[in-house]
Amino acid sequence: MFMHRILAIAALITCPAVRADVIVDWNVRANATMVAEGPKVVGNPFAMSRTLAIMHIAMSDAINACDPTVTTYLADLPKPPDASSLAAAHAAARTVLVALYPRQVGDIDPLYLAGLAALPDDVAKVSGVQIGMQIARRMLARREDDGIFGSTDTYQPATSPGMYVPTSLPVASNVASRKPFLMRDYSQFRPGPPPLLRSALWARDFHETHEWGAANSARCDALQTETARFWEQLGPPAWSQVTRVLSTTRPLPLAERARAFALLNLAMFDSYVAVVDAKYHYRFWRPITAIRNGDLDDNPLTERDASWKALIDTPPHPEYPCAHCAADGAAGIVLRSIHGAGAVPFTVTFAAMPGVERTCTRIQQMQNDIAMARIWGGVHFRNSNEVGEALGAKVGTYVLGATLLRSGQQAQR
Repeated sequence: MFMHRILAIAALITCPAVRADVIVDWNVRANATMVAEGPKVVGNPFAMSRTLAIMHIAMSDAINACDPTVTTYLADLPKPPDASSLAAAHAAARTVLVALYPRQVGDIDPLYLAGLAALPDDVAKVSGVQIGMQIARRMLARREDDGIFGSTDTYQPATSPGMYVPTSLPVASNVASRKPFLMRDYSQFRPGPPPLLRSALWARDFHETHEWGAANSARCDALQTETARFWEQLGPPAWSQVTRVLSTTRPLPLAERARAFALLNLAMFDSYVAVVDAKYHYRFWRPITAIRNGDLDDNPLTERDASWKALIDTPPHPEYPCAHCAADGAAGIVLRSIHGAGAVPFTVTFAAMPGVERTCTRIQQMQNDIAMARIWGGVHFRNSNEVGEALGAKVGTYVLGATLLRSGQQAQR
């Protein structure tokens, strides 16, 4: 399972893309750097979105310190009289990645050196490098103690004295130690509870995932099965690819491109914090547990399927709400605020499934496909998908109104 995810993520990073600009190039480099770093980062959406958020916020703030267009995430930034925005962006990105992944410096520095070599050797370049490095160090200091690495796992498995339970601990249970980028606290957007087990809604969701998400489902066709496996990949690298494509096909000014990547990854990180809070607050069972215990839910419309198995591997954390959907809800809100809700065609591919691609005409289409993939994969229920996407949308909306505001938005506050 783990190697499958590594291949999927690596392929997303190396899939064909038009080389566009400093923002896109460093996004590609950051994703490749995380893959090279290995298990501690790859497969961990908190770690991946954290890296991308720190780097892209630092780049956006560095660009806007040199040439103010939008508000900055960090307060009281110096305002150099003559500084190159491009030099500042290169220096900010390089400083973040080398600080977080010092073993990868040999692969990080060529992009940095090439970027600076393309700029005139003047005072503006020197000043830009200085401001970029300074802002990156402030961002790193801001996130140094954010609980993503090193926090204590104190999850208590549910059992009774002497009774065996599976011994693999779930991931990300220590959400209380995880510091959001913008939310006031991890429970700010906590949704209401999952459906009552005696309800018709629960019976509907139970039967849908039971029938469509089984490893041997007679309902899913080949395309739906392929879609379930395709979207098993994690959110940060997938949405990075989409944002890179849109940045190339729908060009924006430098500061706007930087802002788009920063807002995207900031919102995704905070959506992960919010959704994991809800998961461990409610501790709702996964389909494989619910369906194999369908005789215990006190619902006459459900029954036990003792040998049921999901199409894809069940993630090691509670079911409700859907984390993929929360991240997608946040990403979708951010990207639609920049590129609109209309037609914005893009294609996603990855080498773990050669010859397979997903072409979407709208951002919402990708969100819908991923949500259905979680049902067809047998790891989520429909209500959980809907609540997760709504949760992510709330986080994304909050982020859009709180930082990196354009001049017109500032006037409205």
